[in-house]
Amino acid sequence: MKFQTSITDVKTNGTERVRGKELTELIENNTFTQTIFLILQGRLPRDKEEQMMNAIFTSIIDHGPATTSALTARISASANNPMHCALAAGILGFGERHGVALEATMHFFYENVETSDVSLLLKSMKEQKKYAPGFGHKVFEEKDPRAEVLLKKAEELGFFGMHCKFAKSVHTEINKISSKKLPLNVDGAIGAILCDMGFDSRLGRGIFVIGRIPGLVAQVYEEMVQDSGIRRLDVDDIEYIP
Repeated sequence: MKFQTSITDVKTNGTERVRGKELTELIENNTFTQTIFLILQGRLPRDKEEQMMNAIFTSIIDHGPATTSALTARISASANNPMHCALAAGILGFGERHGVALEATMHFFYENVETSDVSLLLKSMKEQKKYAPGFGHKVFEEKDPRAEVLLKKAEELGFFGMHCKFAKSVHTEINKISSKKLPLNVDGAIGAILCDMGFDSRLGRGIFVIGRIPGLVAQVYEEMVQDSGIRRLDVDDIEYIP
């Protein structure tokens, strides 16, 4: 059975086309962000779309060595694994509690954006012990500055549509019934913006990974340069429970 693809066409004569565009022309004339947009969406972005995607990728480039993904990558690198293996370990460190909430956030926004009573929706979810993805943060308890800047950028560029408005509405209502402050986090802001830009929610996780890979590369490289030895728990930090 043959593979069918509309992404990349590589010929034996040395030519290569990405989404119908000559790769050599893309190399000469287009930015990396433009080409990412092209390969994901099948067309080159308009100027404002490129600006918005640049802001999104920048906002998630890194979040320190304490995150599960960076920590996992650095532990792997400390065992003297090569760069690509440590990176793979870091990517496998993404999970529902870290790094891949974008897909769920976008799905939530797409599914509920036309609800007539946001308060009732959230109360019903709370009764069912379901949470609204894109809200709350372990470090940023009051507000997520990344989210605020992104939404401001979205307004400036014309991408603050019904999903961004819905996200703001959820933020207001969820904090009326929550026992603790739940800021709209960076996943929530990006998810809403991507929805208003027309992205498929199934691309959410991939977009986060694209933005975070440079940060993981830097974390792994720093671990290699420091070469402090293998990272592991001290025996005093382990409690045996018979």
